[in-house]
Amino acid sequence: MSITVVGSLAFDAVKTPFGERERMLGGAATHFALAASFFDEVRVVGPVGDDFGAEEMAILATRGTDTDDVEQVAGGKTFFWKGEYGWDLNSRETLDTQLNVFETFQPSLSRASQESETLFLANIQPGLQLGVLEQCEAARFTAVDSMNLWIEIAKEELLAVIGRVDCVILNDAELRQLTEAPNLVTAARQVLRLGPSVVVAKQGEYGAALVTADSFFALPAFPLETVVDPTGAGDSFAGGFVGYVAAHLDEGLTDDVLRRAMVYGTAVASHNVEEFGTERVARLERDEVEERARAIKEITHFEFENAKENV
Repeated sequence: MSITVVGSLAFDAVKTPFGERERMLGGAATHFALAASFFDEVRVVGPVGDDFGAEEMAILATRGTDTDDVEQVAGGKTFFWKGEYGWDLNSRETLDTQLNVFETFQPSLSRASQESETLFLANIQPGLQLGVLEQCEAARFTAVDSMNLWIEIAKEELLAVIGRVDCVILNDAELRQLTEAPNLVTAARQVLRLGPSVVVAKQGEYGAALVTADSFFALPAFPLETVVDPTGAGDSFAGGFVGYVAAHLDEGLTDDVLRRAMVYGTAVASHNVEEFGTERVARLERDEVEERARAIKEITHFEFENAKENV
């Protein structure tokens, strides 16, 4: 099995209260691929410029990720984002965005990428996402991410994408914005009625929630004493979640599979925030992910056999 991810490959400049980096590897597709590669083969589709060198490509290819569909645009510059976080790491200020080669990106997938059984549409313009869906009709599991900008300026196209995928992964504010619903559960139920069978709400330091037609499940974020940089945490979570589902497609989208996927997404994302950019996840080992997953199970487990006796 394999996963195709279509999205941004970038250079980021980030400042947090705990340090800064003037230039580091970033982008939604990058963070997703590094996380998903623990569970399945990943194929990355996205554009870069001449400034994206062998070192960056090697990091992207960590754990065997296929980079054949990374388009290196001659004479171009890679997408660039600069931002700053204050003490509240849930919010950030964007200081500079340079689309560069991403401005004219038109996804063209190889036969191998088109035939992947799992497809993740990272945060790109919804019209491009629709085009990718048309190239990947054989995918057994499809998931999409988006952002507030596309909800504001391309909502109808985004709704068309949502109607064609199996899973929607947004943060809780985006879900409420999309549906104009007053709370997370109501918003998720409305999105499910559009066609998907799974909605995942990212909630930053408060964890994530999973909503299907028949169930609701939530996990807290893993408690950390050291959080350095949250950039890419949401994409790392998505990579862990979608990667685990992809590796267990033959079991179906059962509650057990989806809930375990939530655990692994949370585990990888918790490592991501411990250092800047891709620094931690690029050298992360599978046994460290498993150890963190077991710790998440431990902190969320309790016995409750007889309510009257335990009150």
